[in-house]
Parts: sequence; C-alpha cells; structure tokens
Amino acid sequence: MRIVFAGTPDFAATALQALLATHHELIAVYTQPDRPAGRGRKPTPSPVKQVALDAGLPVFQPDTLKTADAQQTLAGLAADVMVVAAYGLILPKAVLDLPRHGCLNIHASLLPRWRGAAPIQRAIAAGDTETGITIMQMDEGLDTGAMLLKKATPIQADDTGGRLHDRLARLGGEAIVEALTRLEQGRLAGEPQRHEEACYAHKLTKDEGHIDWHQPAEVIERQIRAFDPWPGTYTELDGQRLRLHQAHVVPGTGTPGTVLRRERDGIDVACGEDALRITRLQLPGARAQSVNDLINGGKPLLLPGQELR
Repeated sequence: MRIVFAGTPDFAATALQALLATHHELIAVYTQPDRPAGRGRKPTPSPVKQVALDAGLPVFQPDTLKTADAQQTLAGLAADVMVVAAYGLILPKAVLDLPRHGCLNIHASLLPRWRGAAPIQRAIAAGDTETGITIMQMDEGLDTGAMLLKKATPIQADDTGGRLHDRLARLGGEAIVEALTRLEQGRLAGEPQRHEEACYAHKLTKDEGHIDWHQPAEVIERQIRAFDPWPGTYTELDGQRLRLHQAHVVPGTGTPGTVLRRERDGIDVACGEDALRITRLQLPGARAQSVNDLINGGKPLLLPGQELR
C-alpha cells in the first residue's frame, strides 16, 4: 500500500522505522516544523524528520493542514492510508477523508481509557496495572474513533514514564504493521468505543511535578516514576529546589514533609500515609546522585526534623 506517515517525536520515529522494514511504499512523511533546541537554540529537525531524511523520503512540514493548499498537496500524493503517531497537528475532516482507507492513529493506551496528550504518564500515576497500544480509525473527535487493533502490556512496579514510553513505542510499531497486514487482507474491523468509559489524559505541565507531601506515599512514588524523565518531580528545602529521581514506600508516621531518617540507604520523609524513602535525588546545579553519594559529599541537607515543602 502507498502510505503517508505523520508524526513528530521519538515515539513516532520508532513506528516509522518499523514501517520502513515492510513491503509497503512510504511515499511521504509529514512532521512539525523544525523547532529551536539546545544551548544555541538552533532549528532542529524532529526525530521523525531525521529518520525520513536518512531513508530518502520526501518531508512536508506545514504549520497547518487546514488550508486548501496543504490539502491539495496531500491529495496529490494519492495515498492508500495515512498513519499518524503523535503528530501534534489537528487533522480536519477533509484530510481524514483523503486517503482511500482513511487515517490510522497509533495511540499509547487501551482506549477508551486515557484519551489525550499524556496517556503513558497518566496510566502510571493512576496506578493502572496494564496499558498498551490501540490502532484507531481517526475521526473528528479527540481519540474517539473506532478501535481496530489492541496490544496490551503490563505496567511493572518499577516502570518510569521513559521506560514505558520506549516499550510502547516498540509495541506501536508492531501493532501498526499487523494492522496494515490485516487491512490488506480485508479483515481489519472497527469496534466502537464505549464513550461513557473514557477518561482524559491532560497534557503534562512542569507545575505538576511539585510534590504534595500530604498525599499518600504510594501516590507520590507513582508520581515520581510517571514524570521521569519529564516534567520531573521536585520539592523545596529552605528555598532550594530538589529533584527526586527514585524512591519507594516504607512504614513511617509524622508531619507530612518532615524528614524522619537519613541513612546511606535512603532518606525517609513522612507523607499523608506511610513514608517515602528517597534513594536518588538531584541538588540545584548538580547531577542526580544516590543518597550514599550525598552523604559522602558531606552536605548537611535533609537531616531528621527538616521540613520539605
């Protein structure tokens, strides 16, 4: 089949690489315009654009697909199907209707759970035990289209947002290849979503990384894992922002935010329920380090009785 691919970040680049390994014909790639990045703030191609250029594929980077010119260009490609993964632009109905088989989306959740921008992190933070990939027939709604294929994966107790992202990216590549095979064979059937069961995965913000020590330790531990590597989680001590990278739940009681214990195996902080043992953290202007290294450095931080906010 003649495929147009639309995507932008690493998650989408993994799917594009999977499609390049098939017998299908990738005729064009759509991705967002280059954005400033790095210390020099130079315009930088997206991960998808880089994969496309390495493969010698034509790349289109319109600011919108709502104009007649953009739609005419896409129509001229005469695609059988458009595969979309974390593209970042709205596809109007005119675009959805252009390919012969419409537009298929690779979504990183088991729909209808976690529609929206941040399904991977929201699933971990909510304590879900399972997530996965849904290949969906796109319609005008937000992740509301018919479900064509699902692949599930368990959420492990030590999964971070980054680790689960990478696993789902690989699973997404496998799923879209299988879905296209079924589509070729005429056996890719859609299942309507139960809209009443849907929940929304709001876009992540940096402010969400601030830890509320009145929450149960279990909730905070999931927050730390879910928001690693971005936006990260942090707390404040005497006006300094400390980033937390690894922690686990331990027994303990006290005023929420109070340091209960400081030993080489971790720093215990009282929470609204139980306590959190911090094992890896990052001081301002420094790299992430273990609590053992922090103690070896001789800094009198996070001592019993000190309060985190």
